[in-house]
This record gives sequence, C-alpha cells and structure tokens, in this order.
Amino acid sequence: MKYTLKYIFSICLIFSLFLAQAQDTTTLKNVADSTSTKAIIPDNGSLKTVKLPNEKQTTAVPAKTDRYGLRVGVDLFKLTRFLYDKDYKGIEFVGDYRLTKKYFLAAEVGSENKTTDDSRLNFTTKGSYLKAGFDYNAYENWLDMENIISIGLRYGFSTFNQELNSYKIYNANSYYFGEIPAIASGEKFNGLTASWIEVVAGIKAKVFNNVFVGFSLRLNRLVSNKKPTNFDNLYIPGFNRTYNGDFGVGFNYTVSYFIPIYKKKVIPVIVPKKGDKKK
Repeated sequence: MKYTLKYIFSICLIFSLFLAQAQDTTTLKNVADSTSTKAIIPDNGSLKTVKLPNEKQTTAVPAKTDRYGLRVGVDLFKLTRFLYDKDYKGIEFVGDYRLTKKYFLAAEVGSENKTTDDSRLNFTTKGSYLKAGFDYNAYENWLDMENIISIGLRYGFSTFNQELNSYKIYNANSYYFGEIPAIASGEKFNGLTASWIEVVAGIKAKVFNNVFVGFSLRLNRLVSNKKPTNFDNLYIPGFNRTYNGDFGVGFNYTVSYFIPIYKKKVIPVIVPKKGDKKK
C-alpha cells in the first residue's frame, strides 16, 4: 500500500509539471504577435525559436486592469491616543478618490478635544477641521498591485474654541520668594478659526483584499489665524501646536477600505527590443 501511494504521488507530480510546462508554452506563444519576427514553440520536449514573416521584432507587455473607486478609513493614531494620553480625545476620517492613473482627490475630516498643561498655562482646545486636496502616486505598480508612494497638497480649515483653565504669573525672583500658585480662570474664547496649507508625503500598501494601511508625514504653514484678545492659539485642531510660529508638523497612521466603482483596462504597449532600427 505504501509503494502504491508513492507511485500515485509520483504520477501526480509528473502530471502537474507537464501542465505547468504546457501553460508556460502557451504563454510564450501568446507573447509573439503579428508584429514579431520570432516566436518560441515546443520541439520534442524542448523549446526552439523560429522566424516569423515580419520586419520589426517586438515584445508585448502583459495587459493589466486598473481599478477606480473610493477609499475610506480612519486615523489609528488619533483613535487610540486616549489610551496613553488622558488629556486627549480625537478622531479623523480619511478618504481619497482615484481621478486618473496617477492623481487622487484626497480629504481628511476630524475633531479634537485636547487639554494642554504648559509650564505657565493650562488650557483646553475643542474644535473640528477639514482638509482637502490631492495626492500624486509616484510608484509604478506591477499588474494588479495597487500600492501608493505619494506626495500631495492640502488646504486645511478649522473652527474651534479655547478655554483658559489656569495660569501662572511669571516671577523673576522665584528663587527667593517662591513660585506663585496657579490662578484659576475658566475664561472662554469662542468662534476662533484658522486655515493653512499642508504638504503631505506618505505611503499606502494593500495588506488584504481591498484593505490598505498607510502612513504620512505633514508640514504645515498657517495662512490665517483668528486669535482671541489677551490670548494666543497655541494649539489648533488639525494643525497641532503653533509653538514654532506659523509652521507645524504632523503625521497619521491609517487603515482604509477600497470600494471599487469601475475598472479601466490598460492597453498593452508594444515595446521594441534593443538593437532594432527604425525605418
């Protein structure tokens, strides 16, 4: 019985190898089209090259199909930040739509509630924001791959409120007289707005069918900033800290799902082989 199973397994293995060889031969024969001067055909178990009646020698690039649709997801960094930062609550939804082969319309929308405890100030910022723009995919995918290495631009707009919880008066002689205790305030500043331009560089990789994970770095430059009287917007939802003046940085880590809407077949390109002379 053991030897019988061994022979059956050997026959199945040989049969599978035969099918694989036949499939490879069929593929090679299909590569040679009417414009080729050579084709590869089987010859008693081996392969040989024969000439075809044509002038120019070319190679056919396999056809591929590009999918177009909407990708929606969430920023995992903002969603899970509350687990280690008790002073932060926020969420950001991300999305993009494939407009052409290389360009994507992109947007992010979110809200933040953050309490900042500085050396002199303790304040709470609450607000929402919207960013809209485009991404350019610089990565050349093979066949059905849909990965993205992109650079893009966004215009961001935020509406928010600030609440001054407490503050400390600076004491130049604190070494002799001690630190002045924090003064409770509770003063609120409503109806604040800010806008900025954002340069984005990031990647997205398909890990499962239609499921992508991504990471992006962002450099921001404020365009407008409505400041309250006797206070400053040290934190802006969507922009982050403004301690470095009009410039800011940020990043996100996303997981998203692609919703295909339609497909576009890419016409195979006939590429002349090296050494061919144009007539």
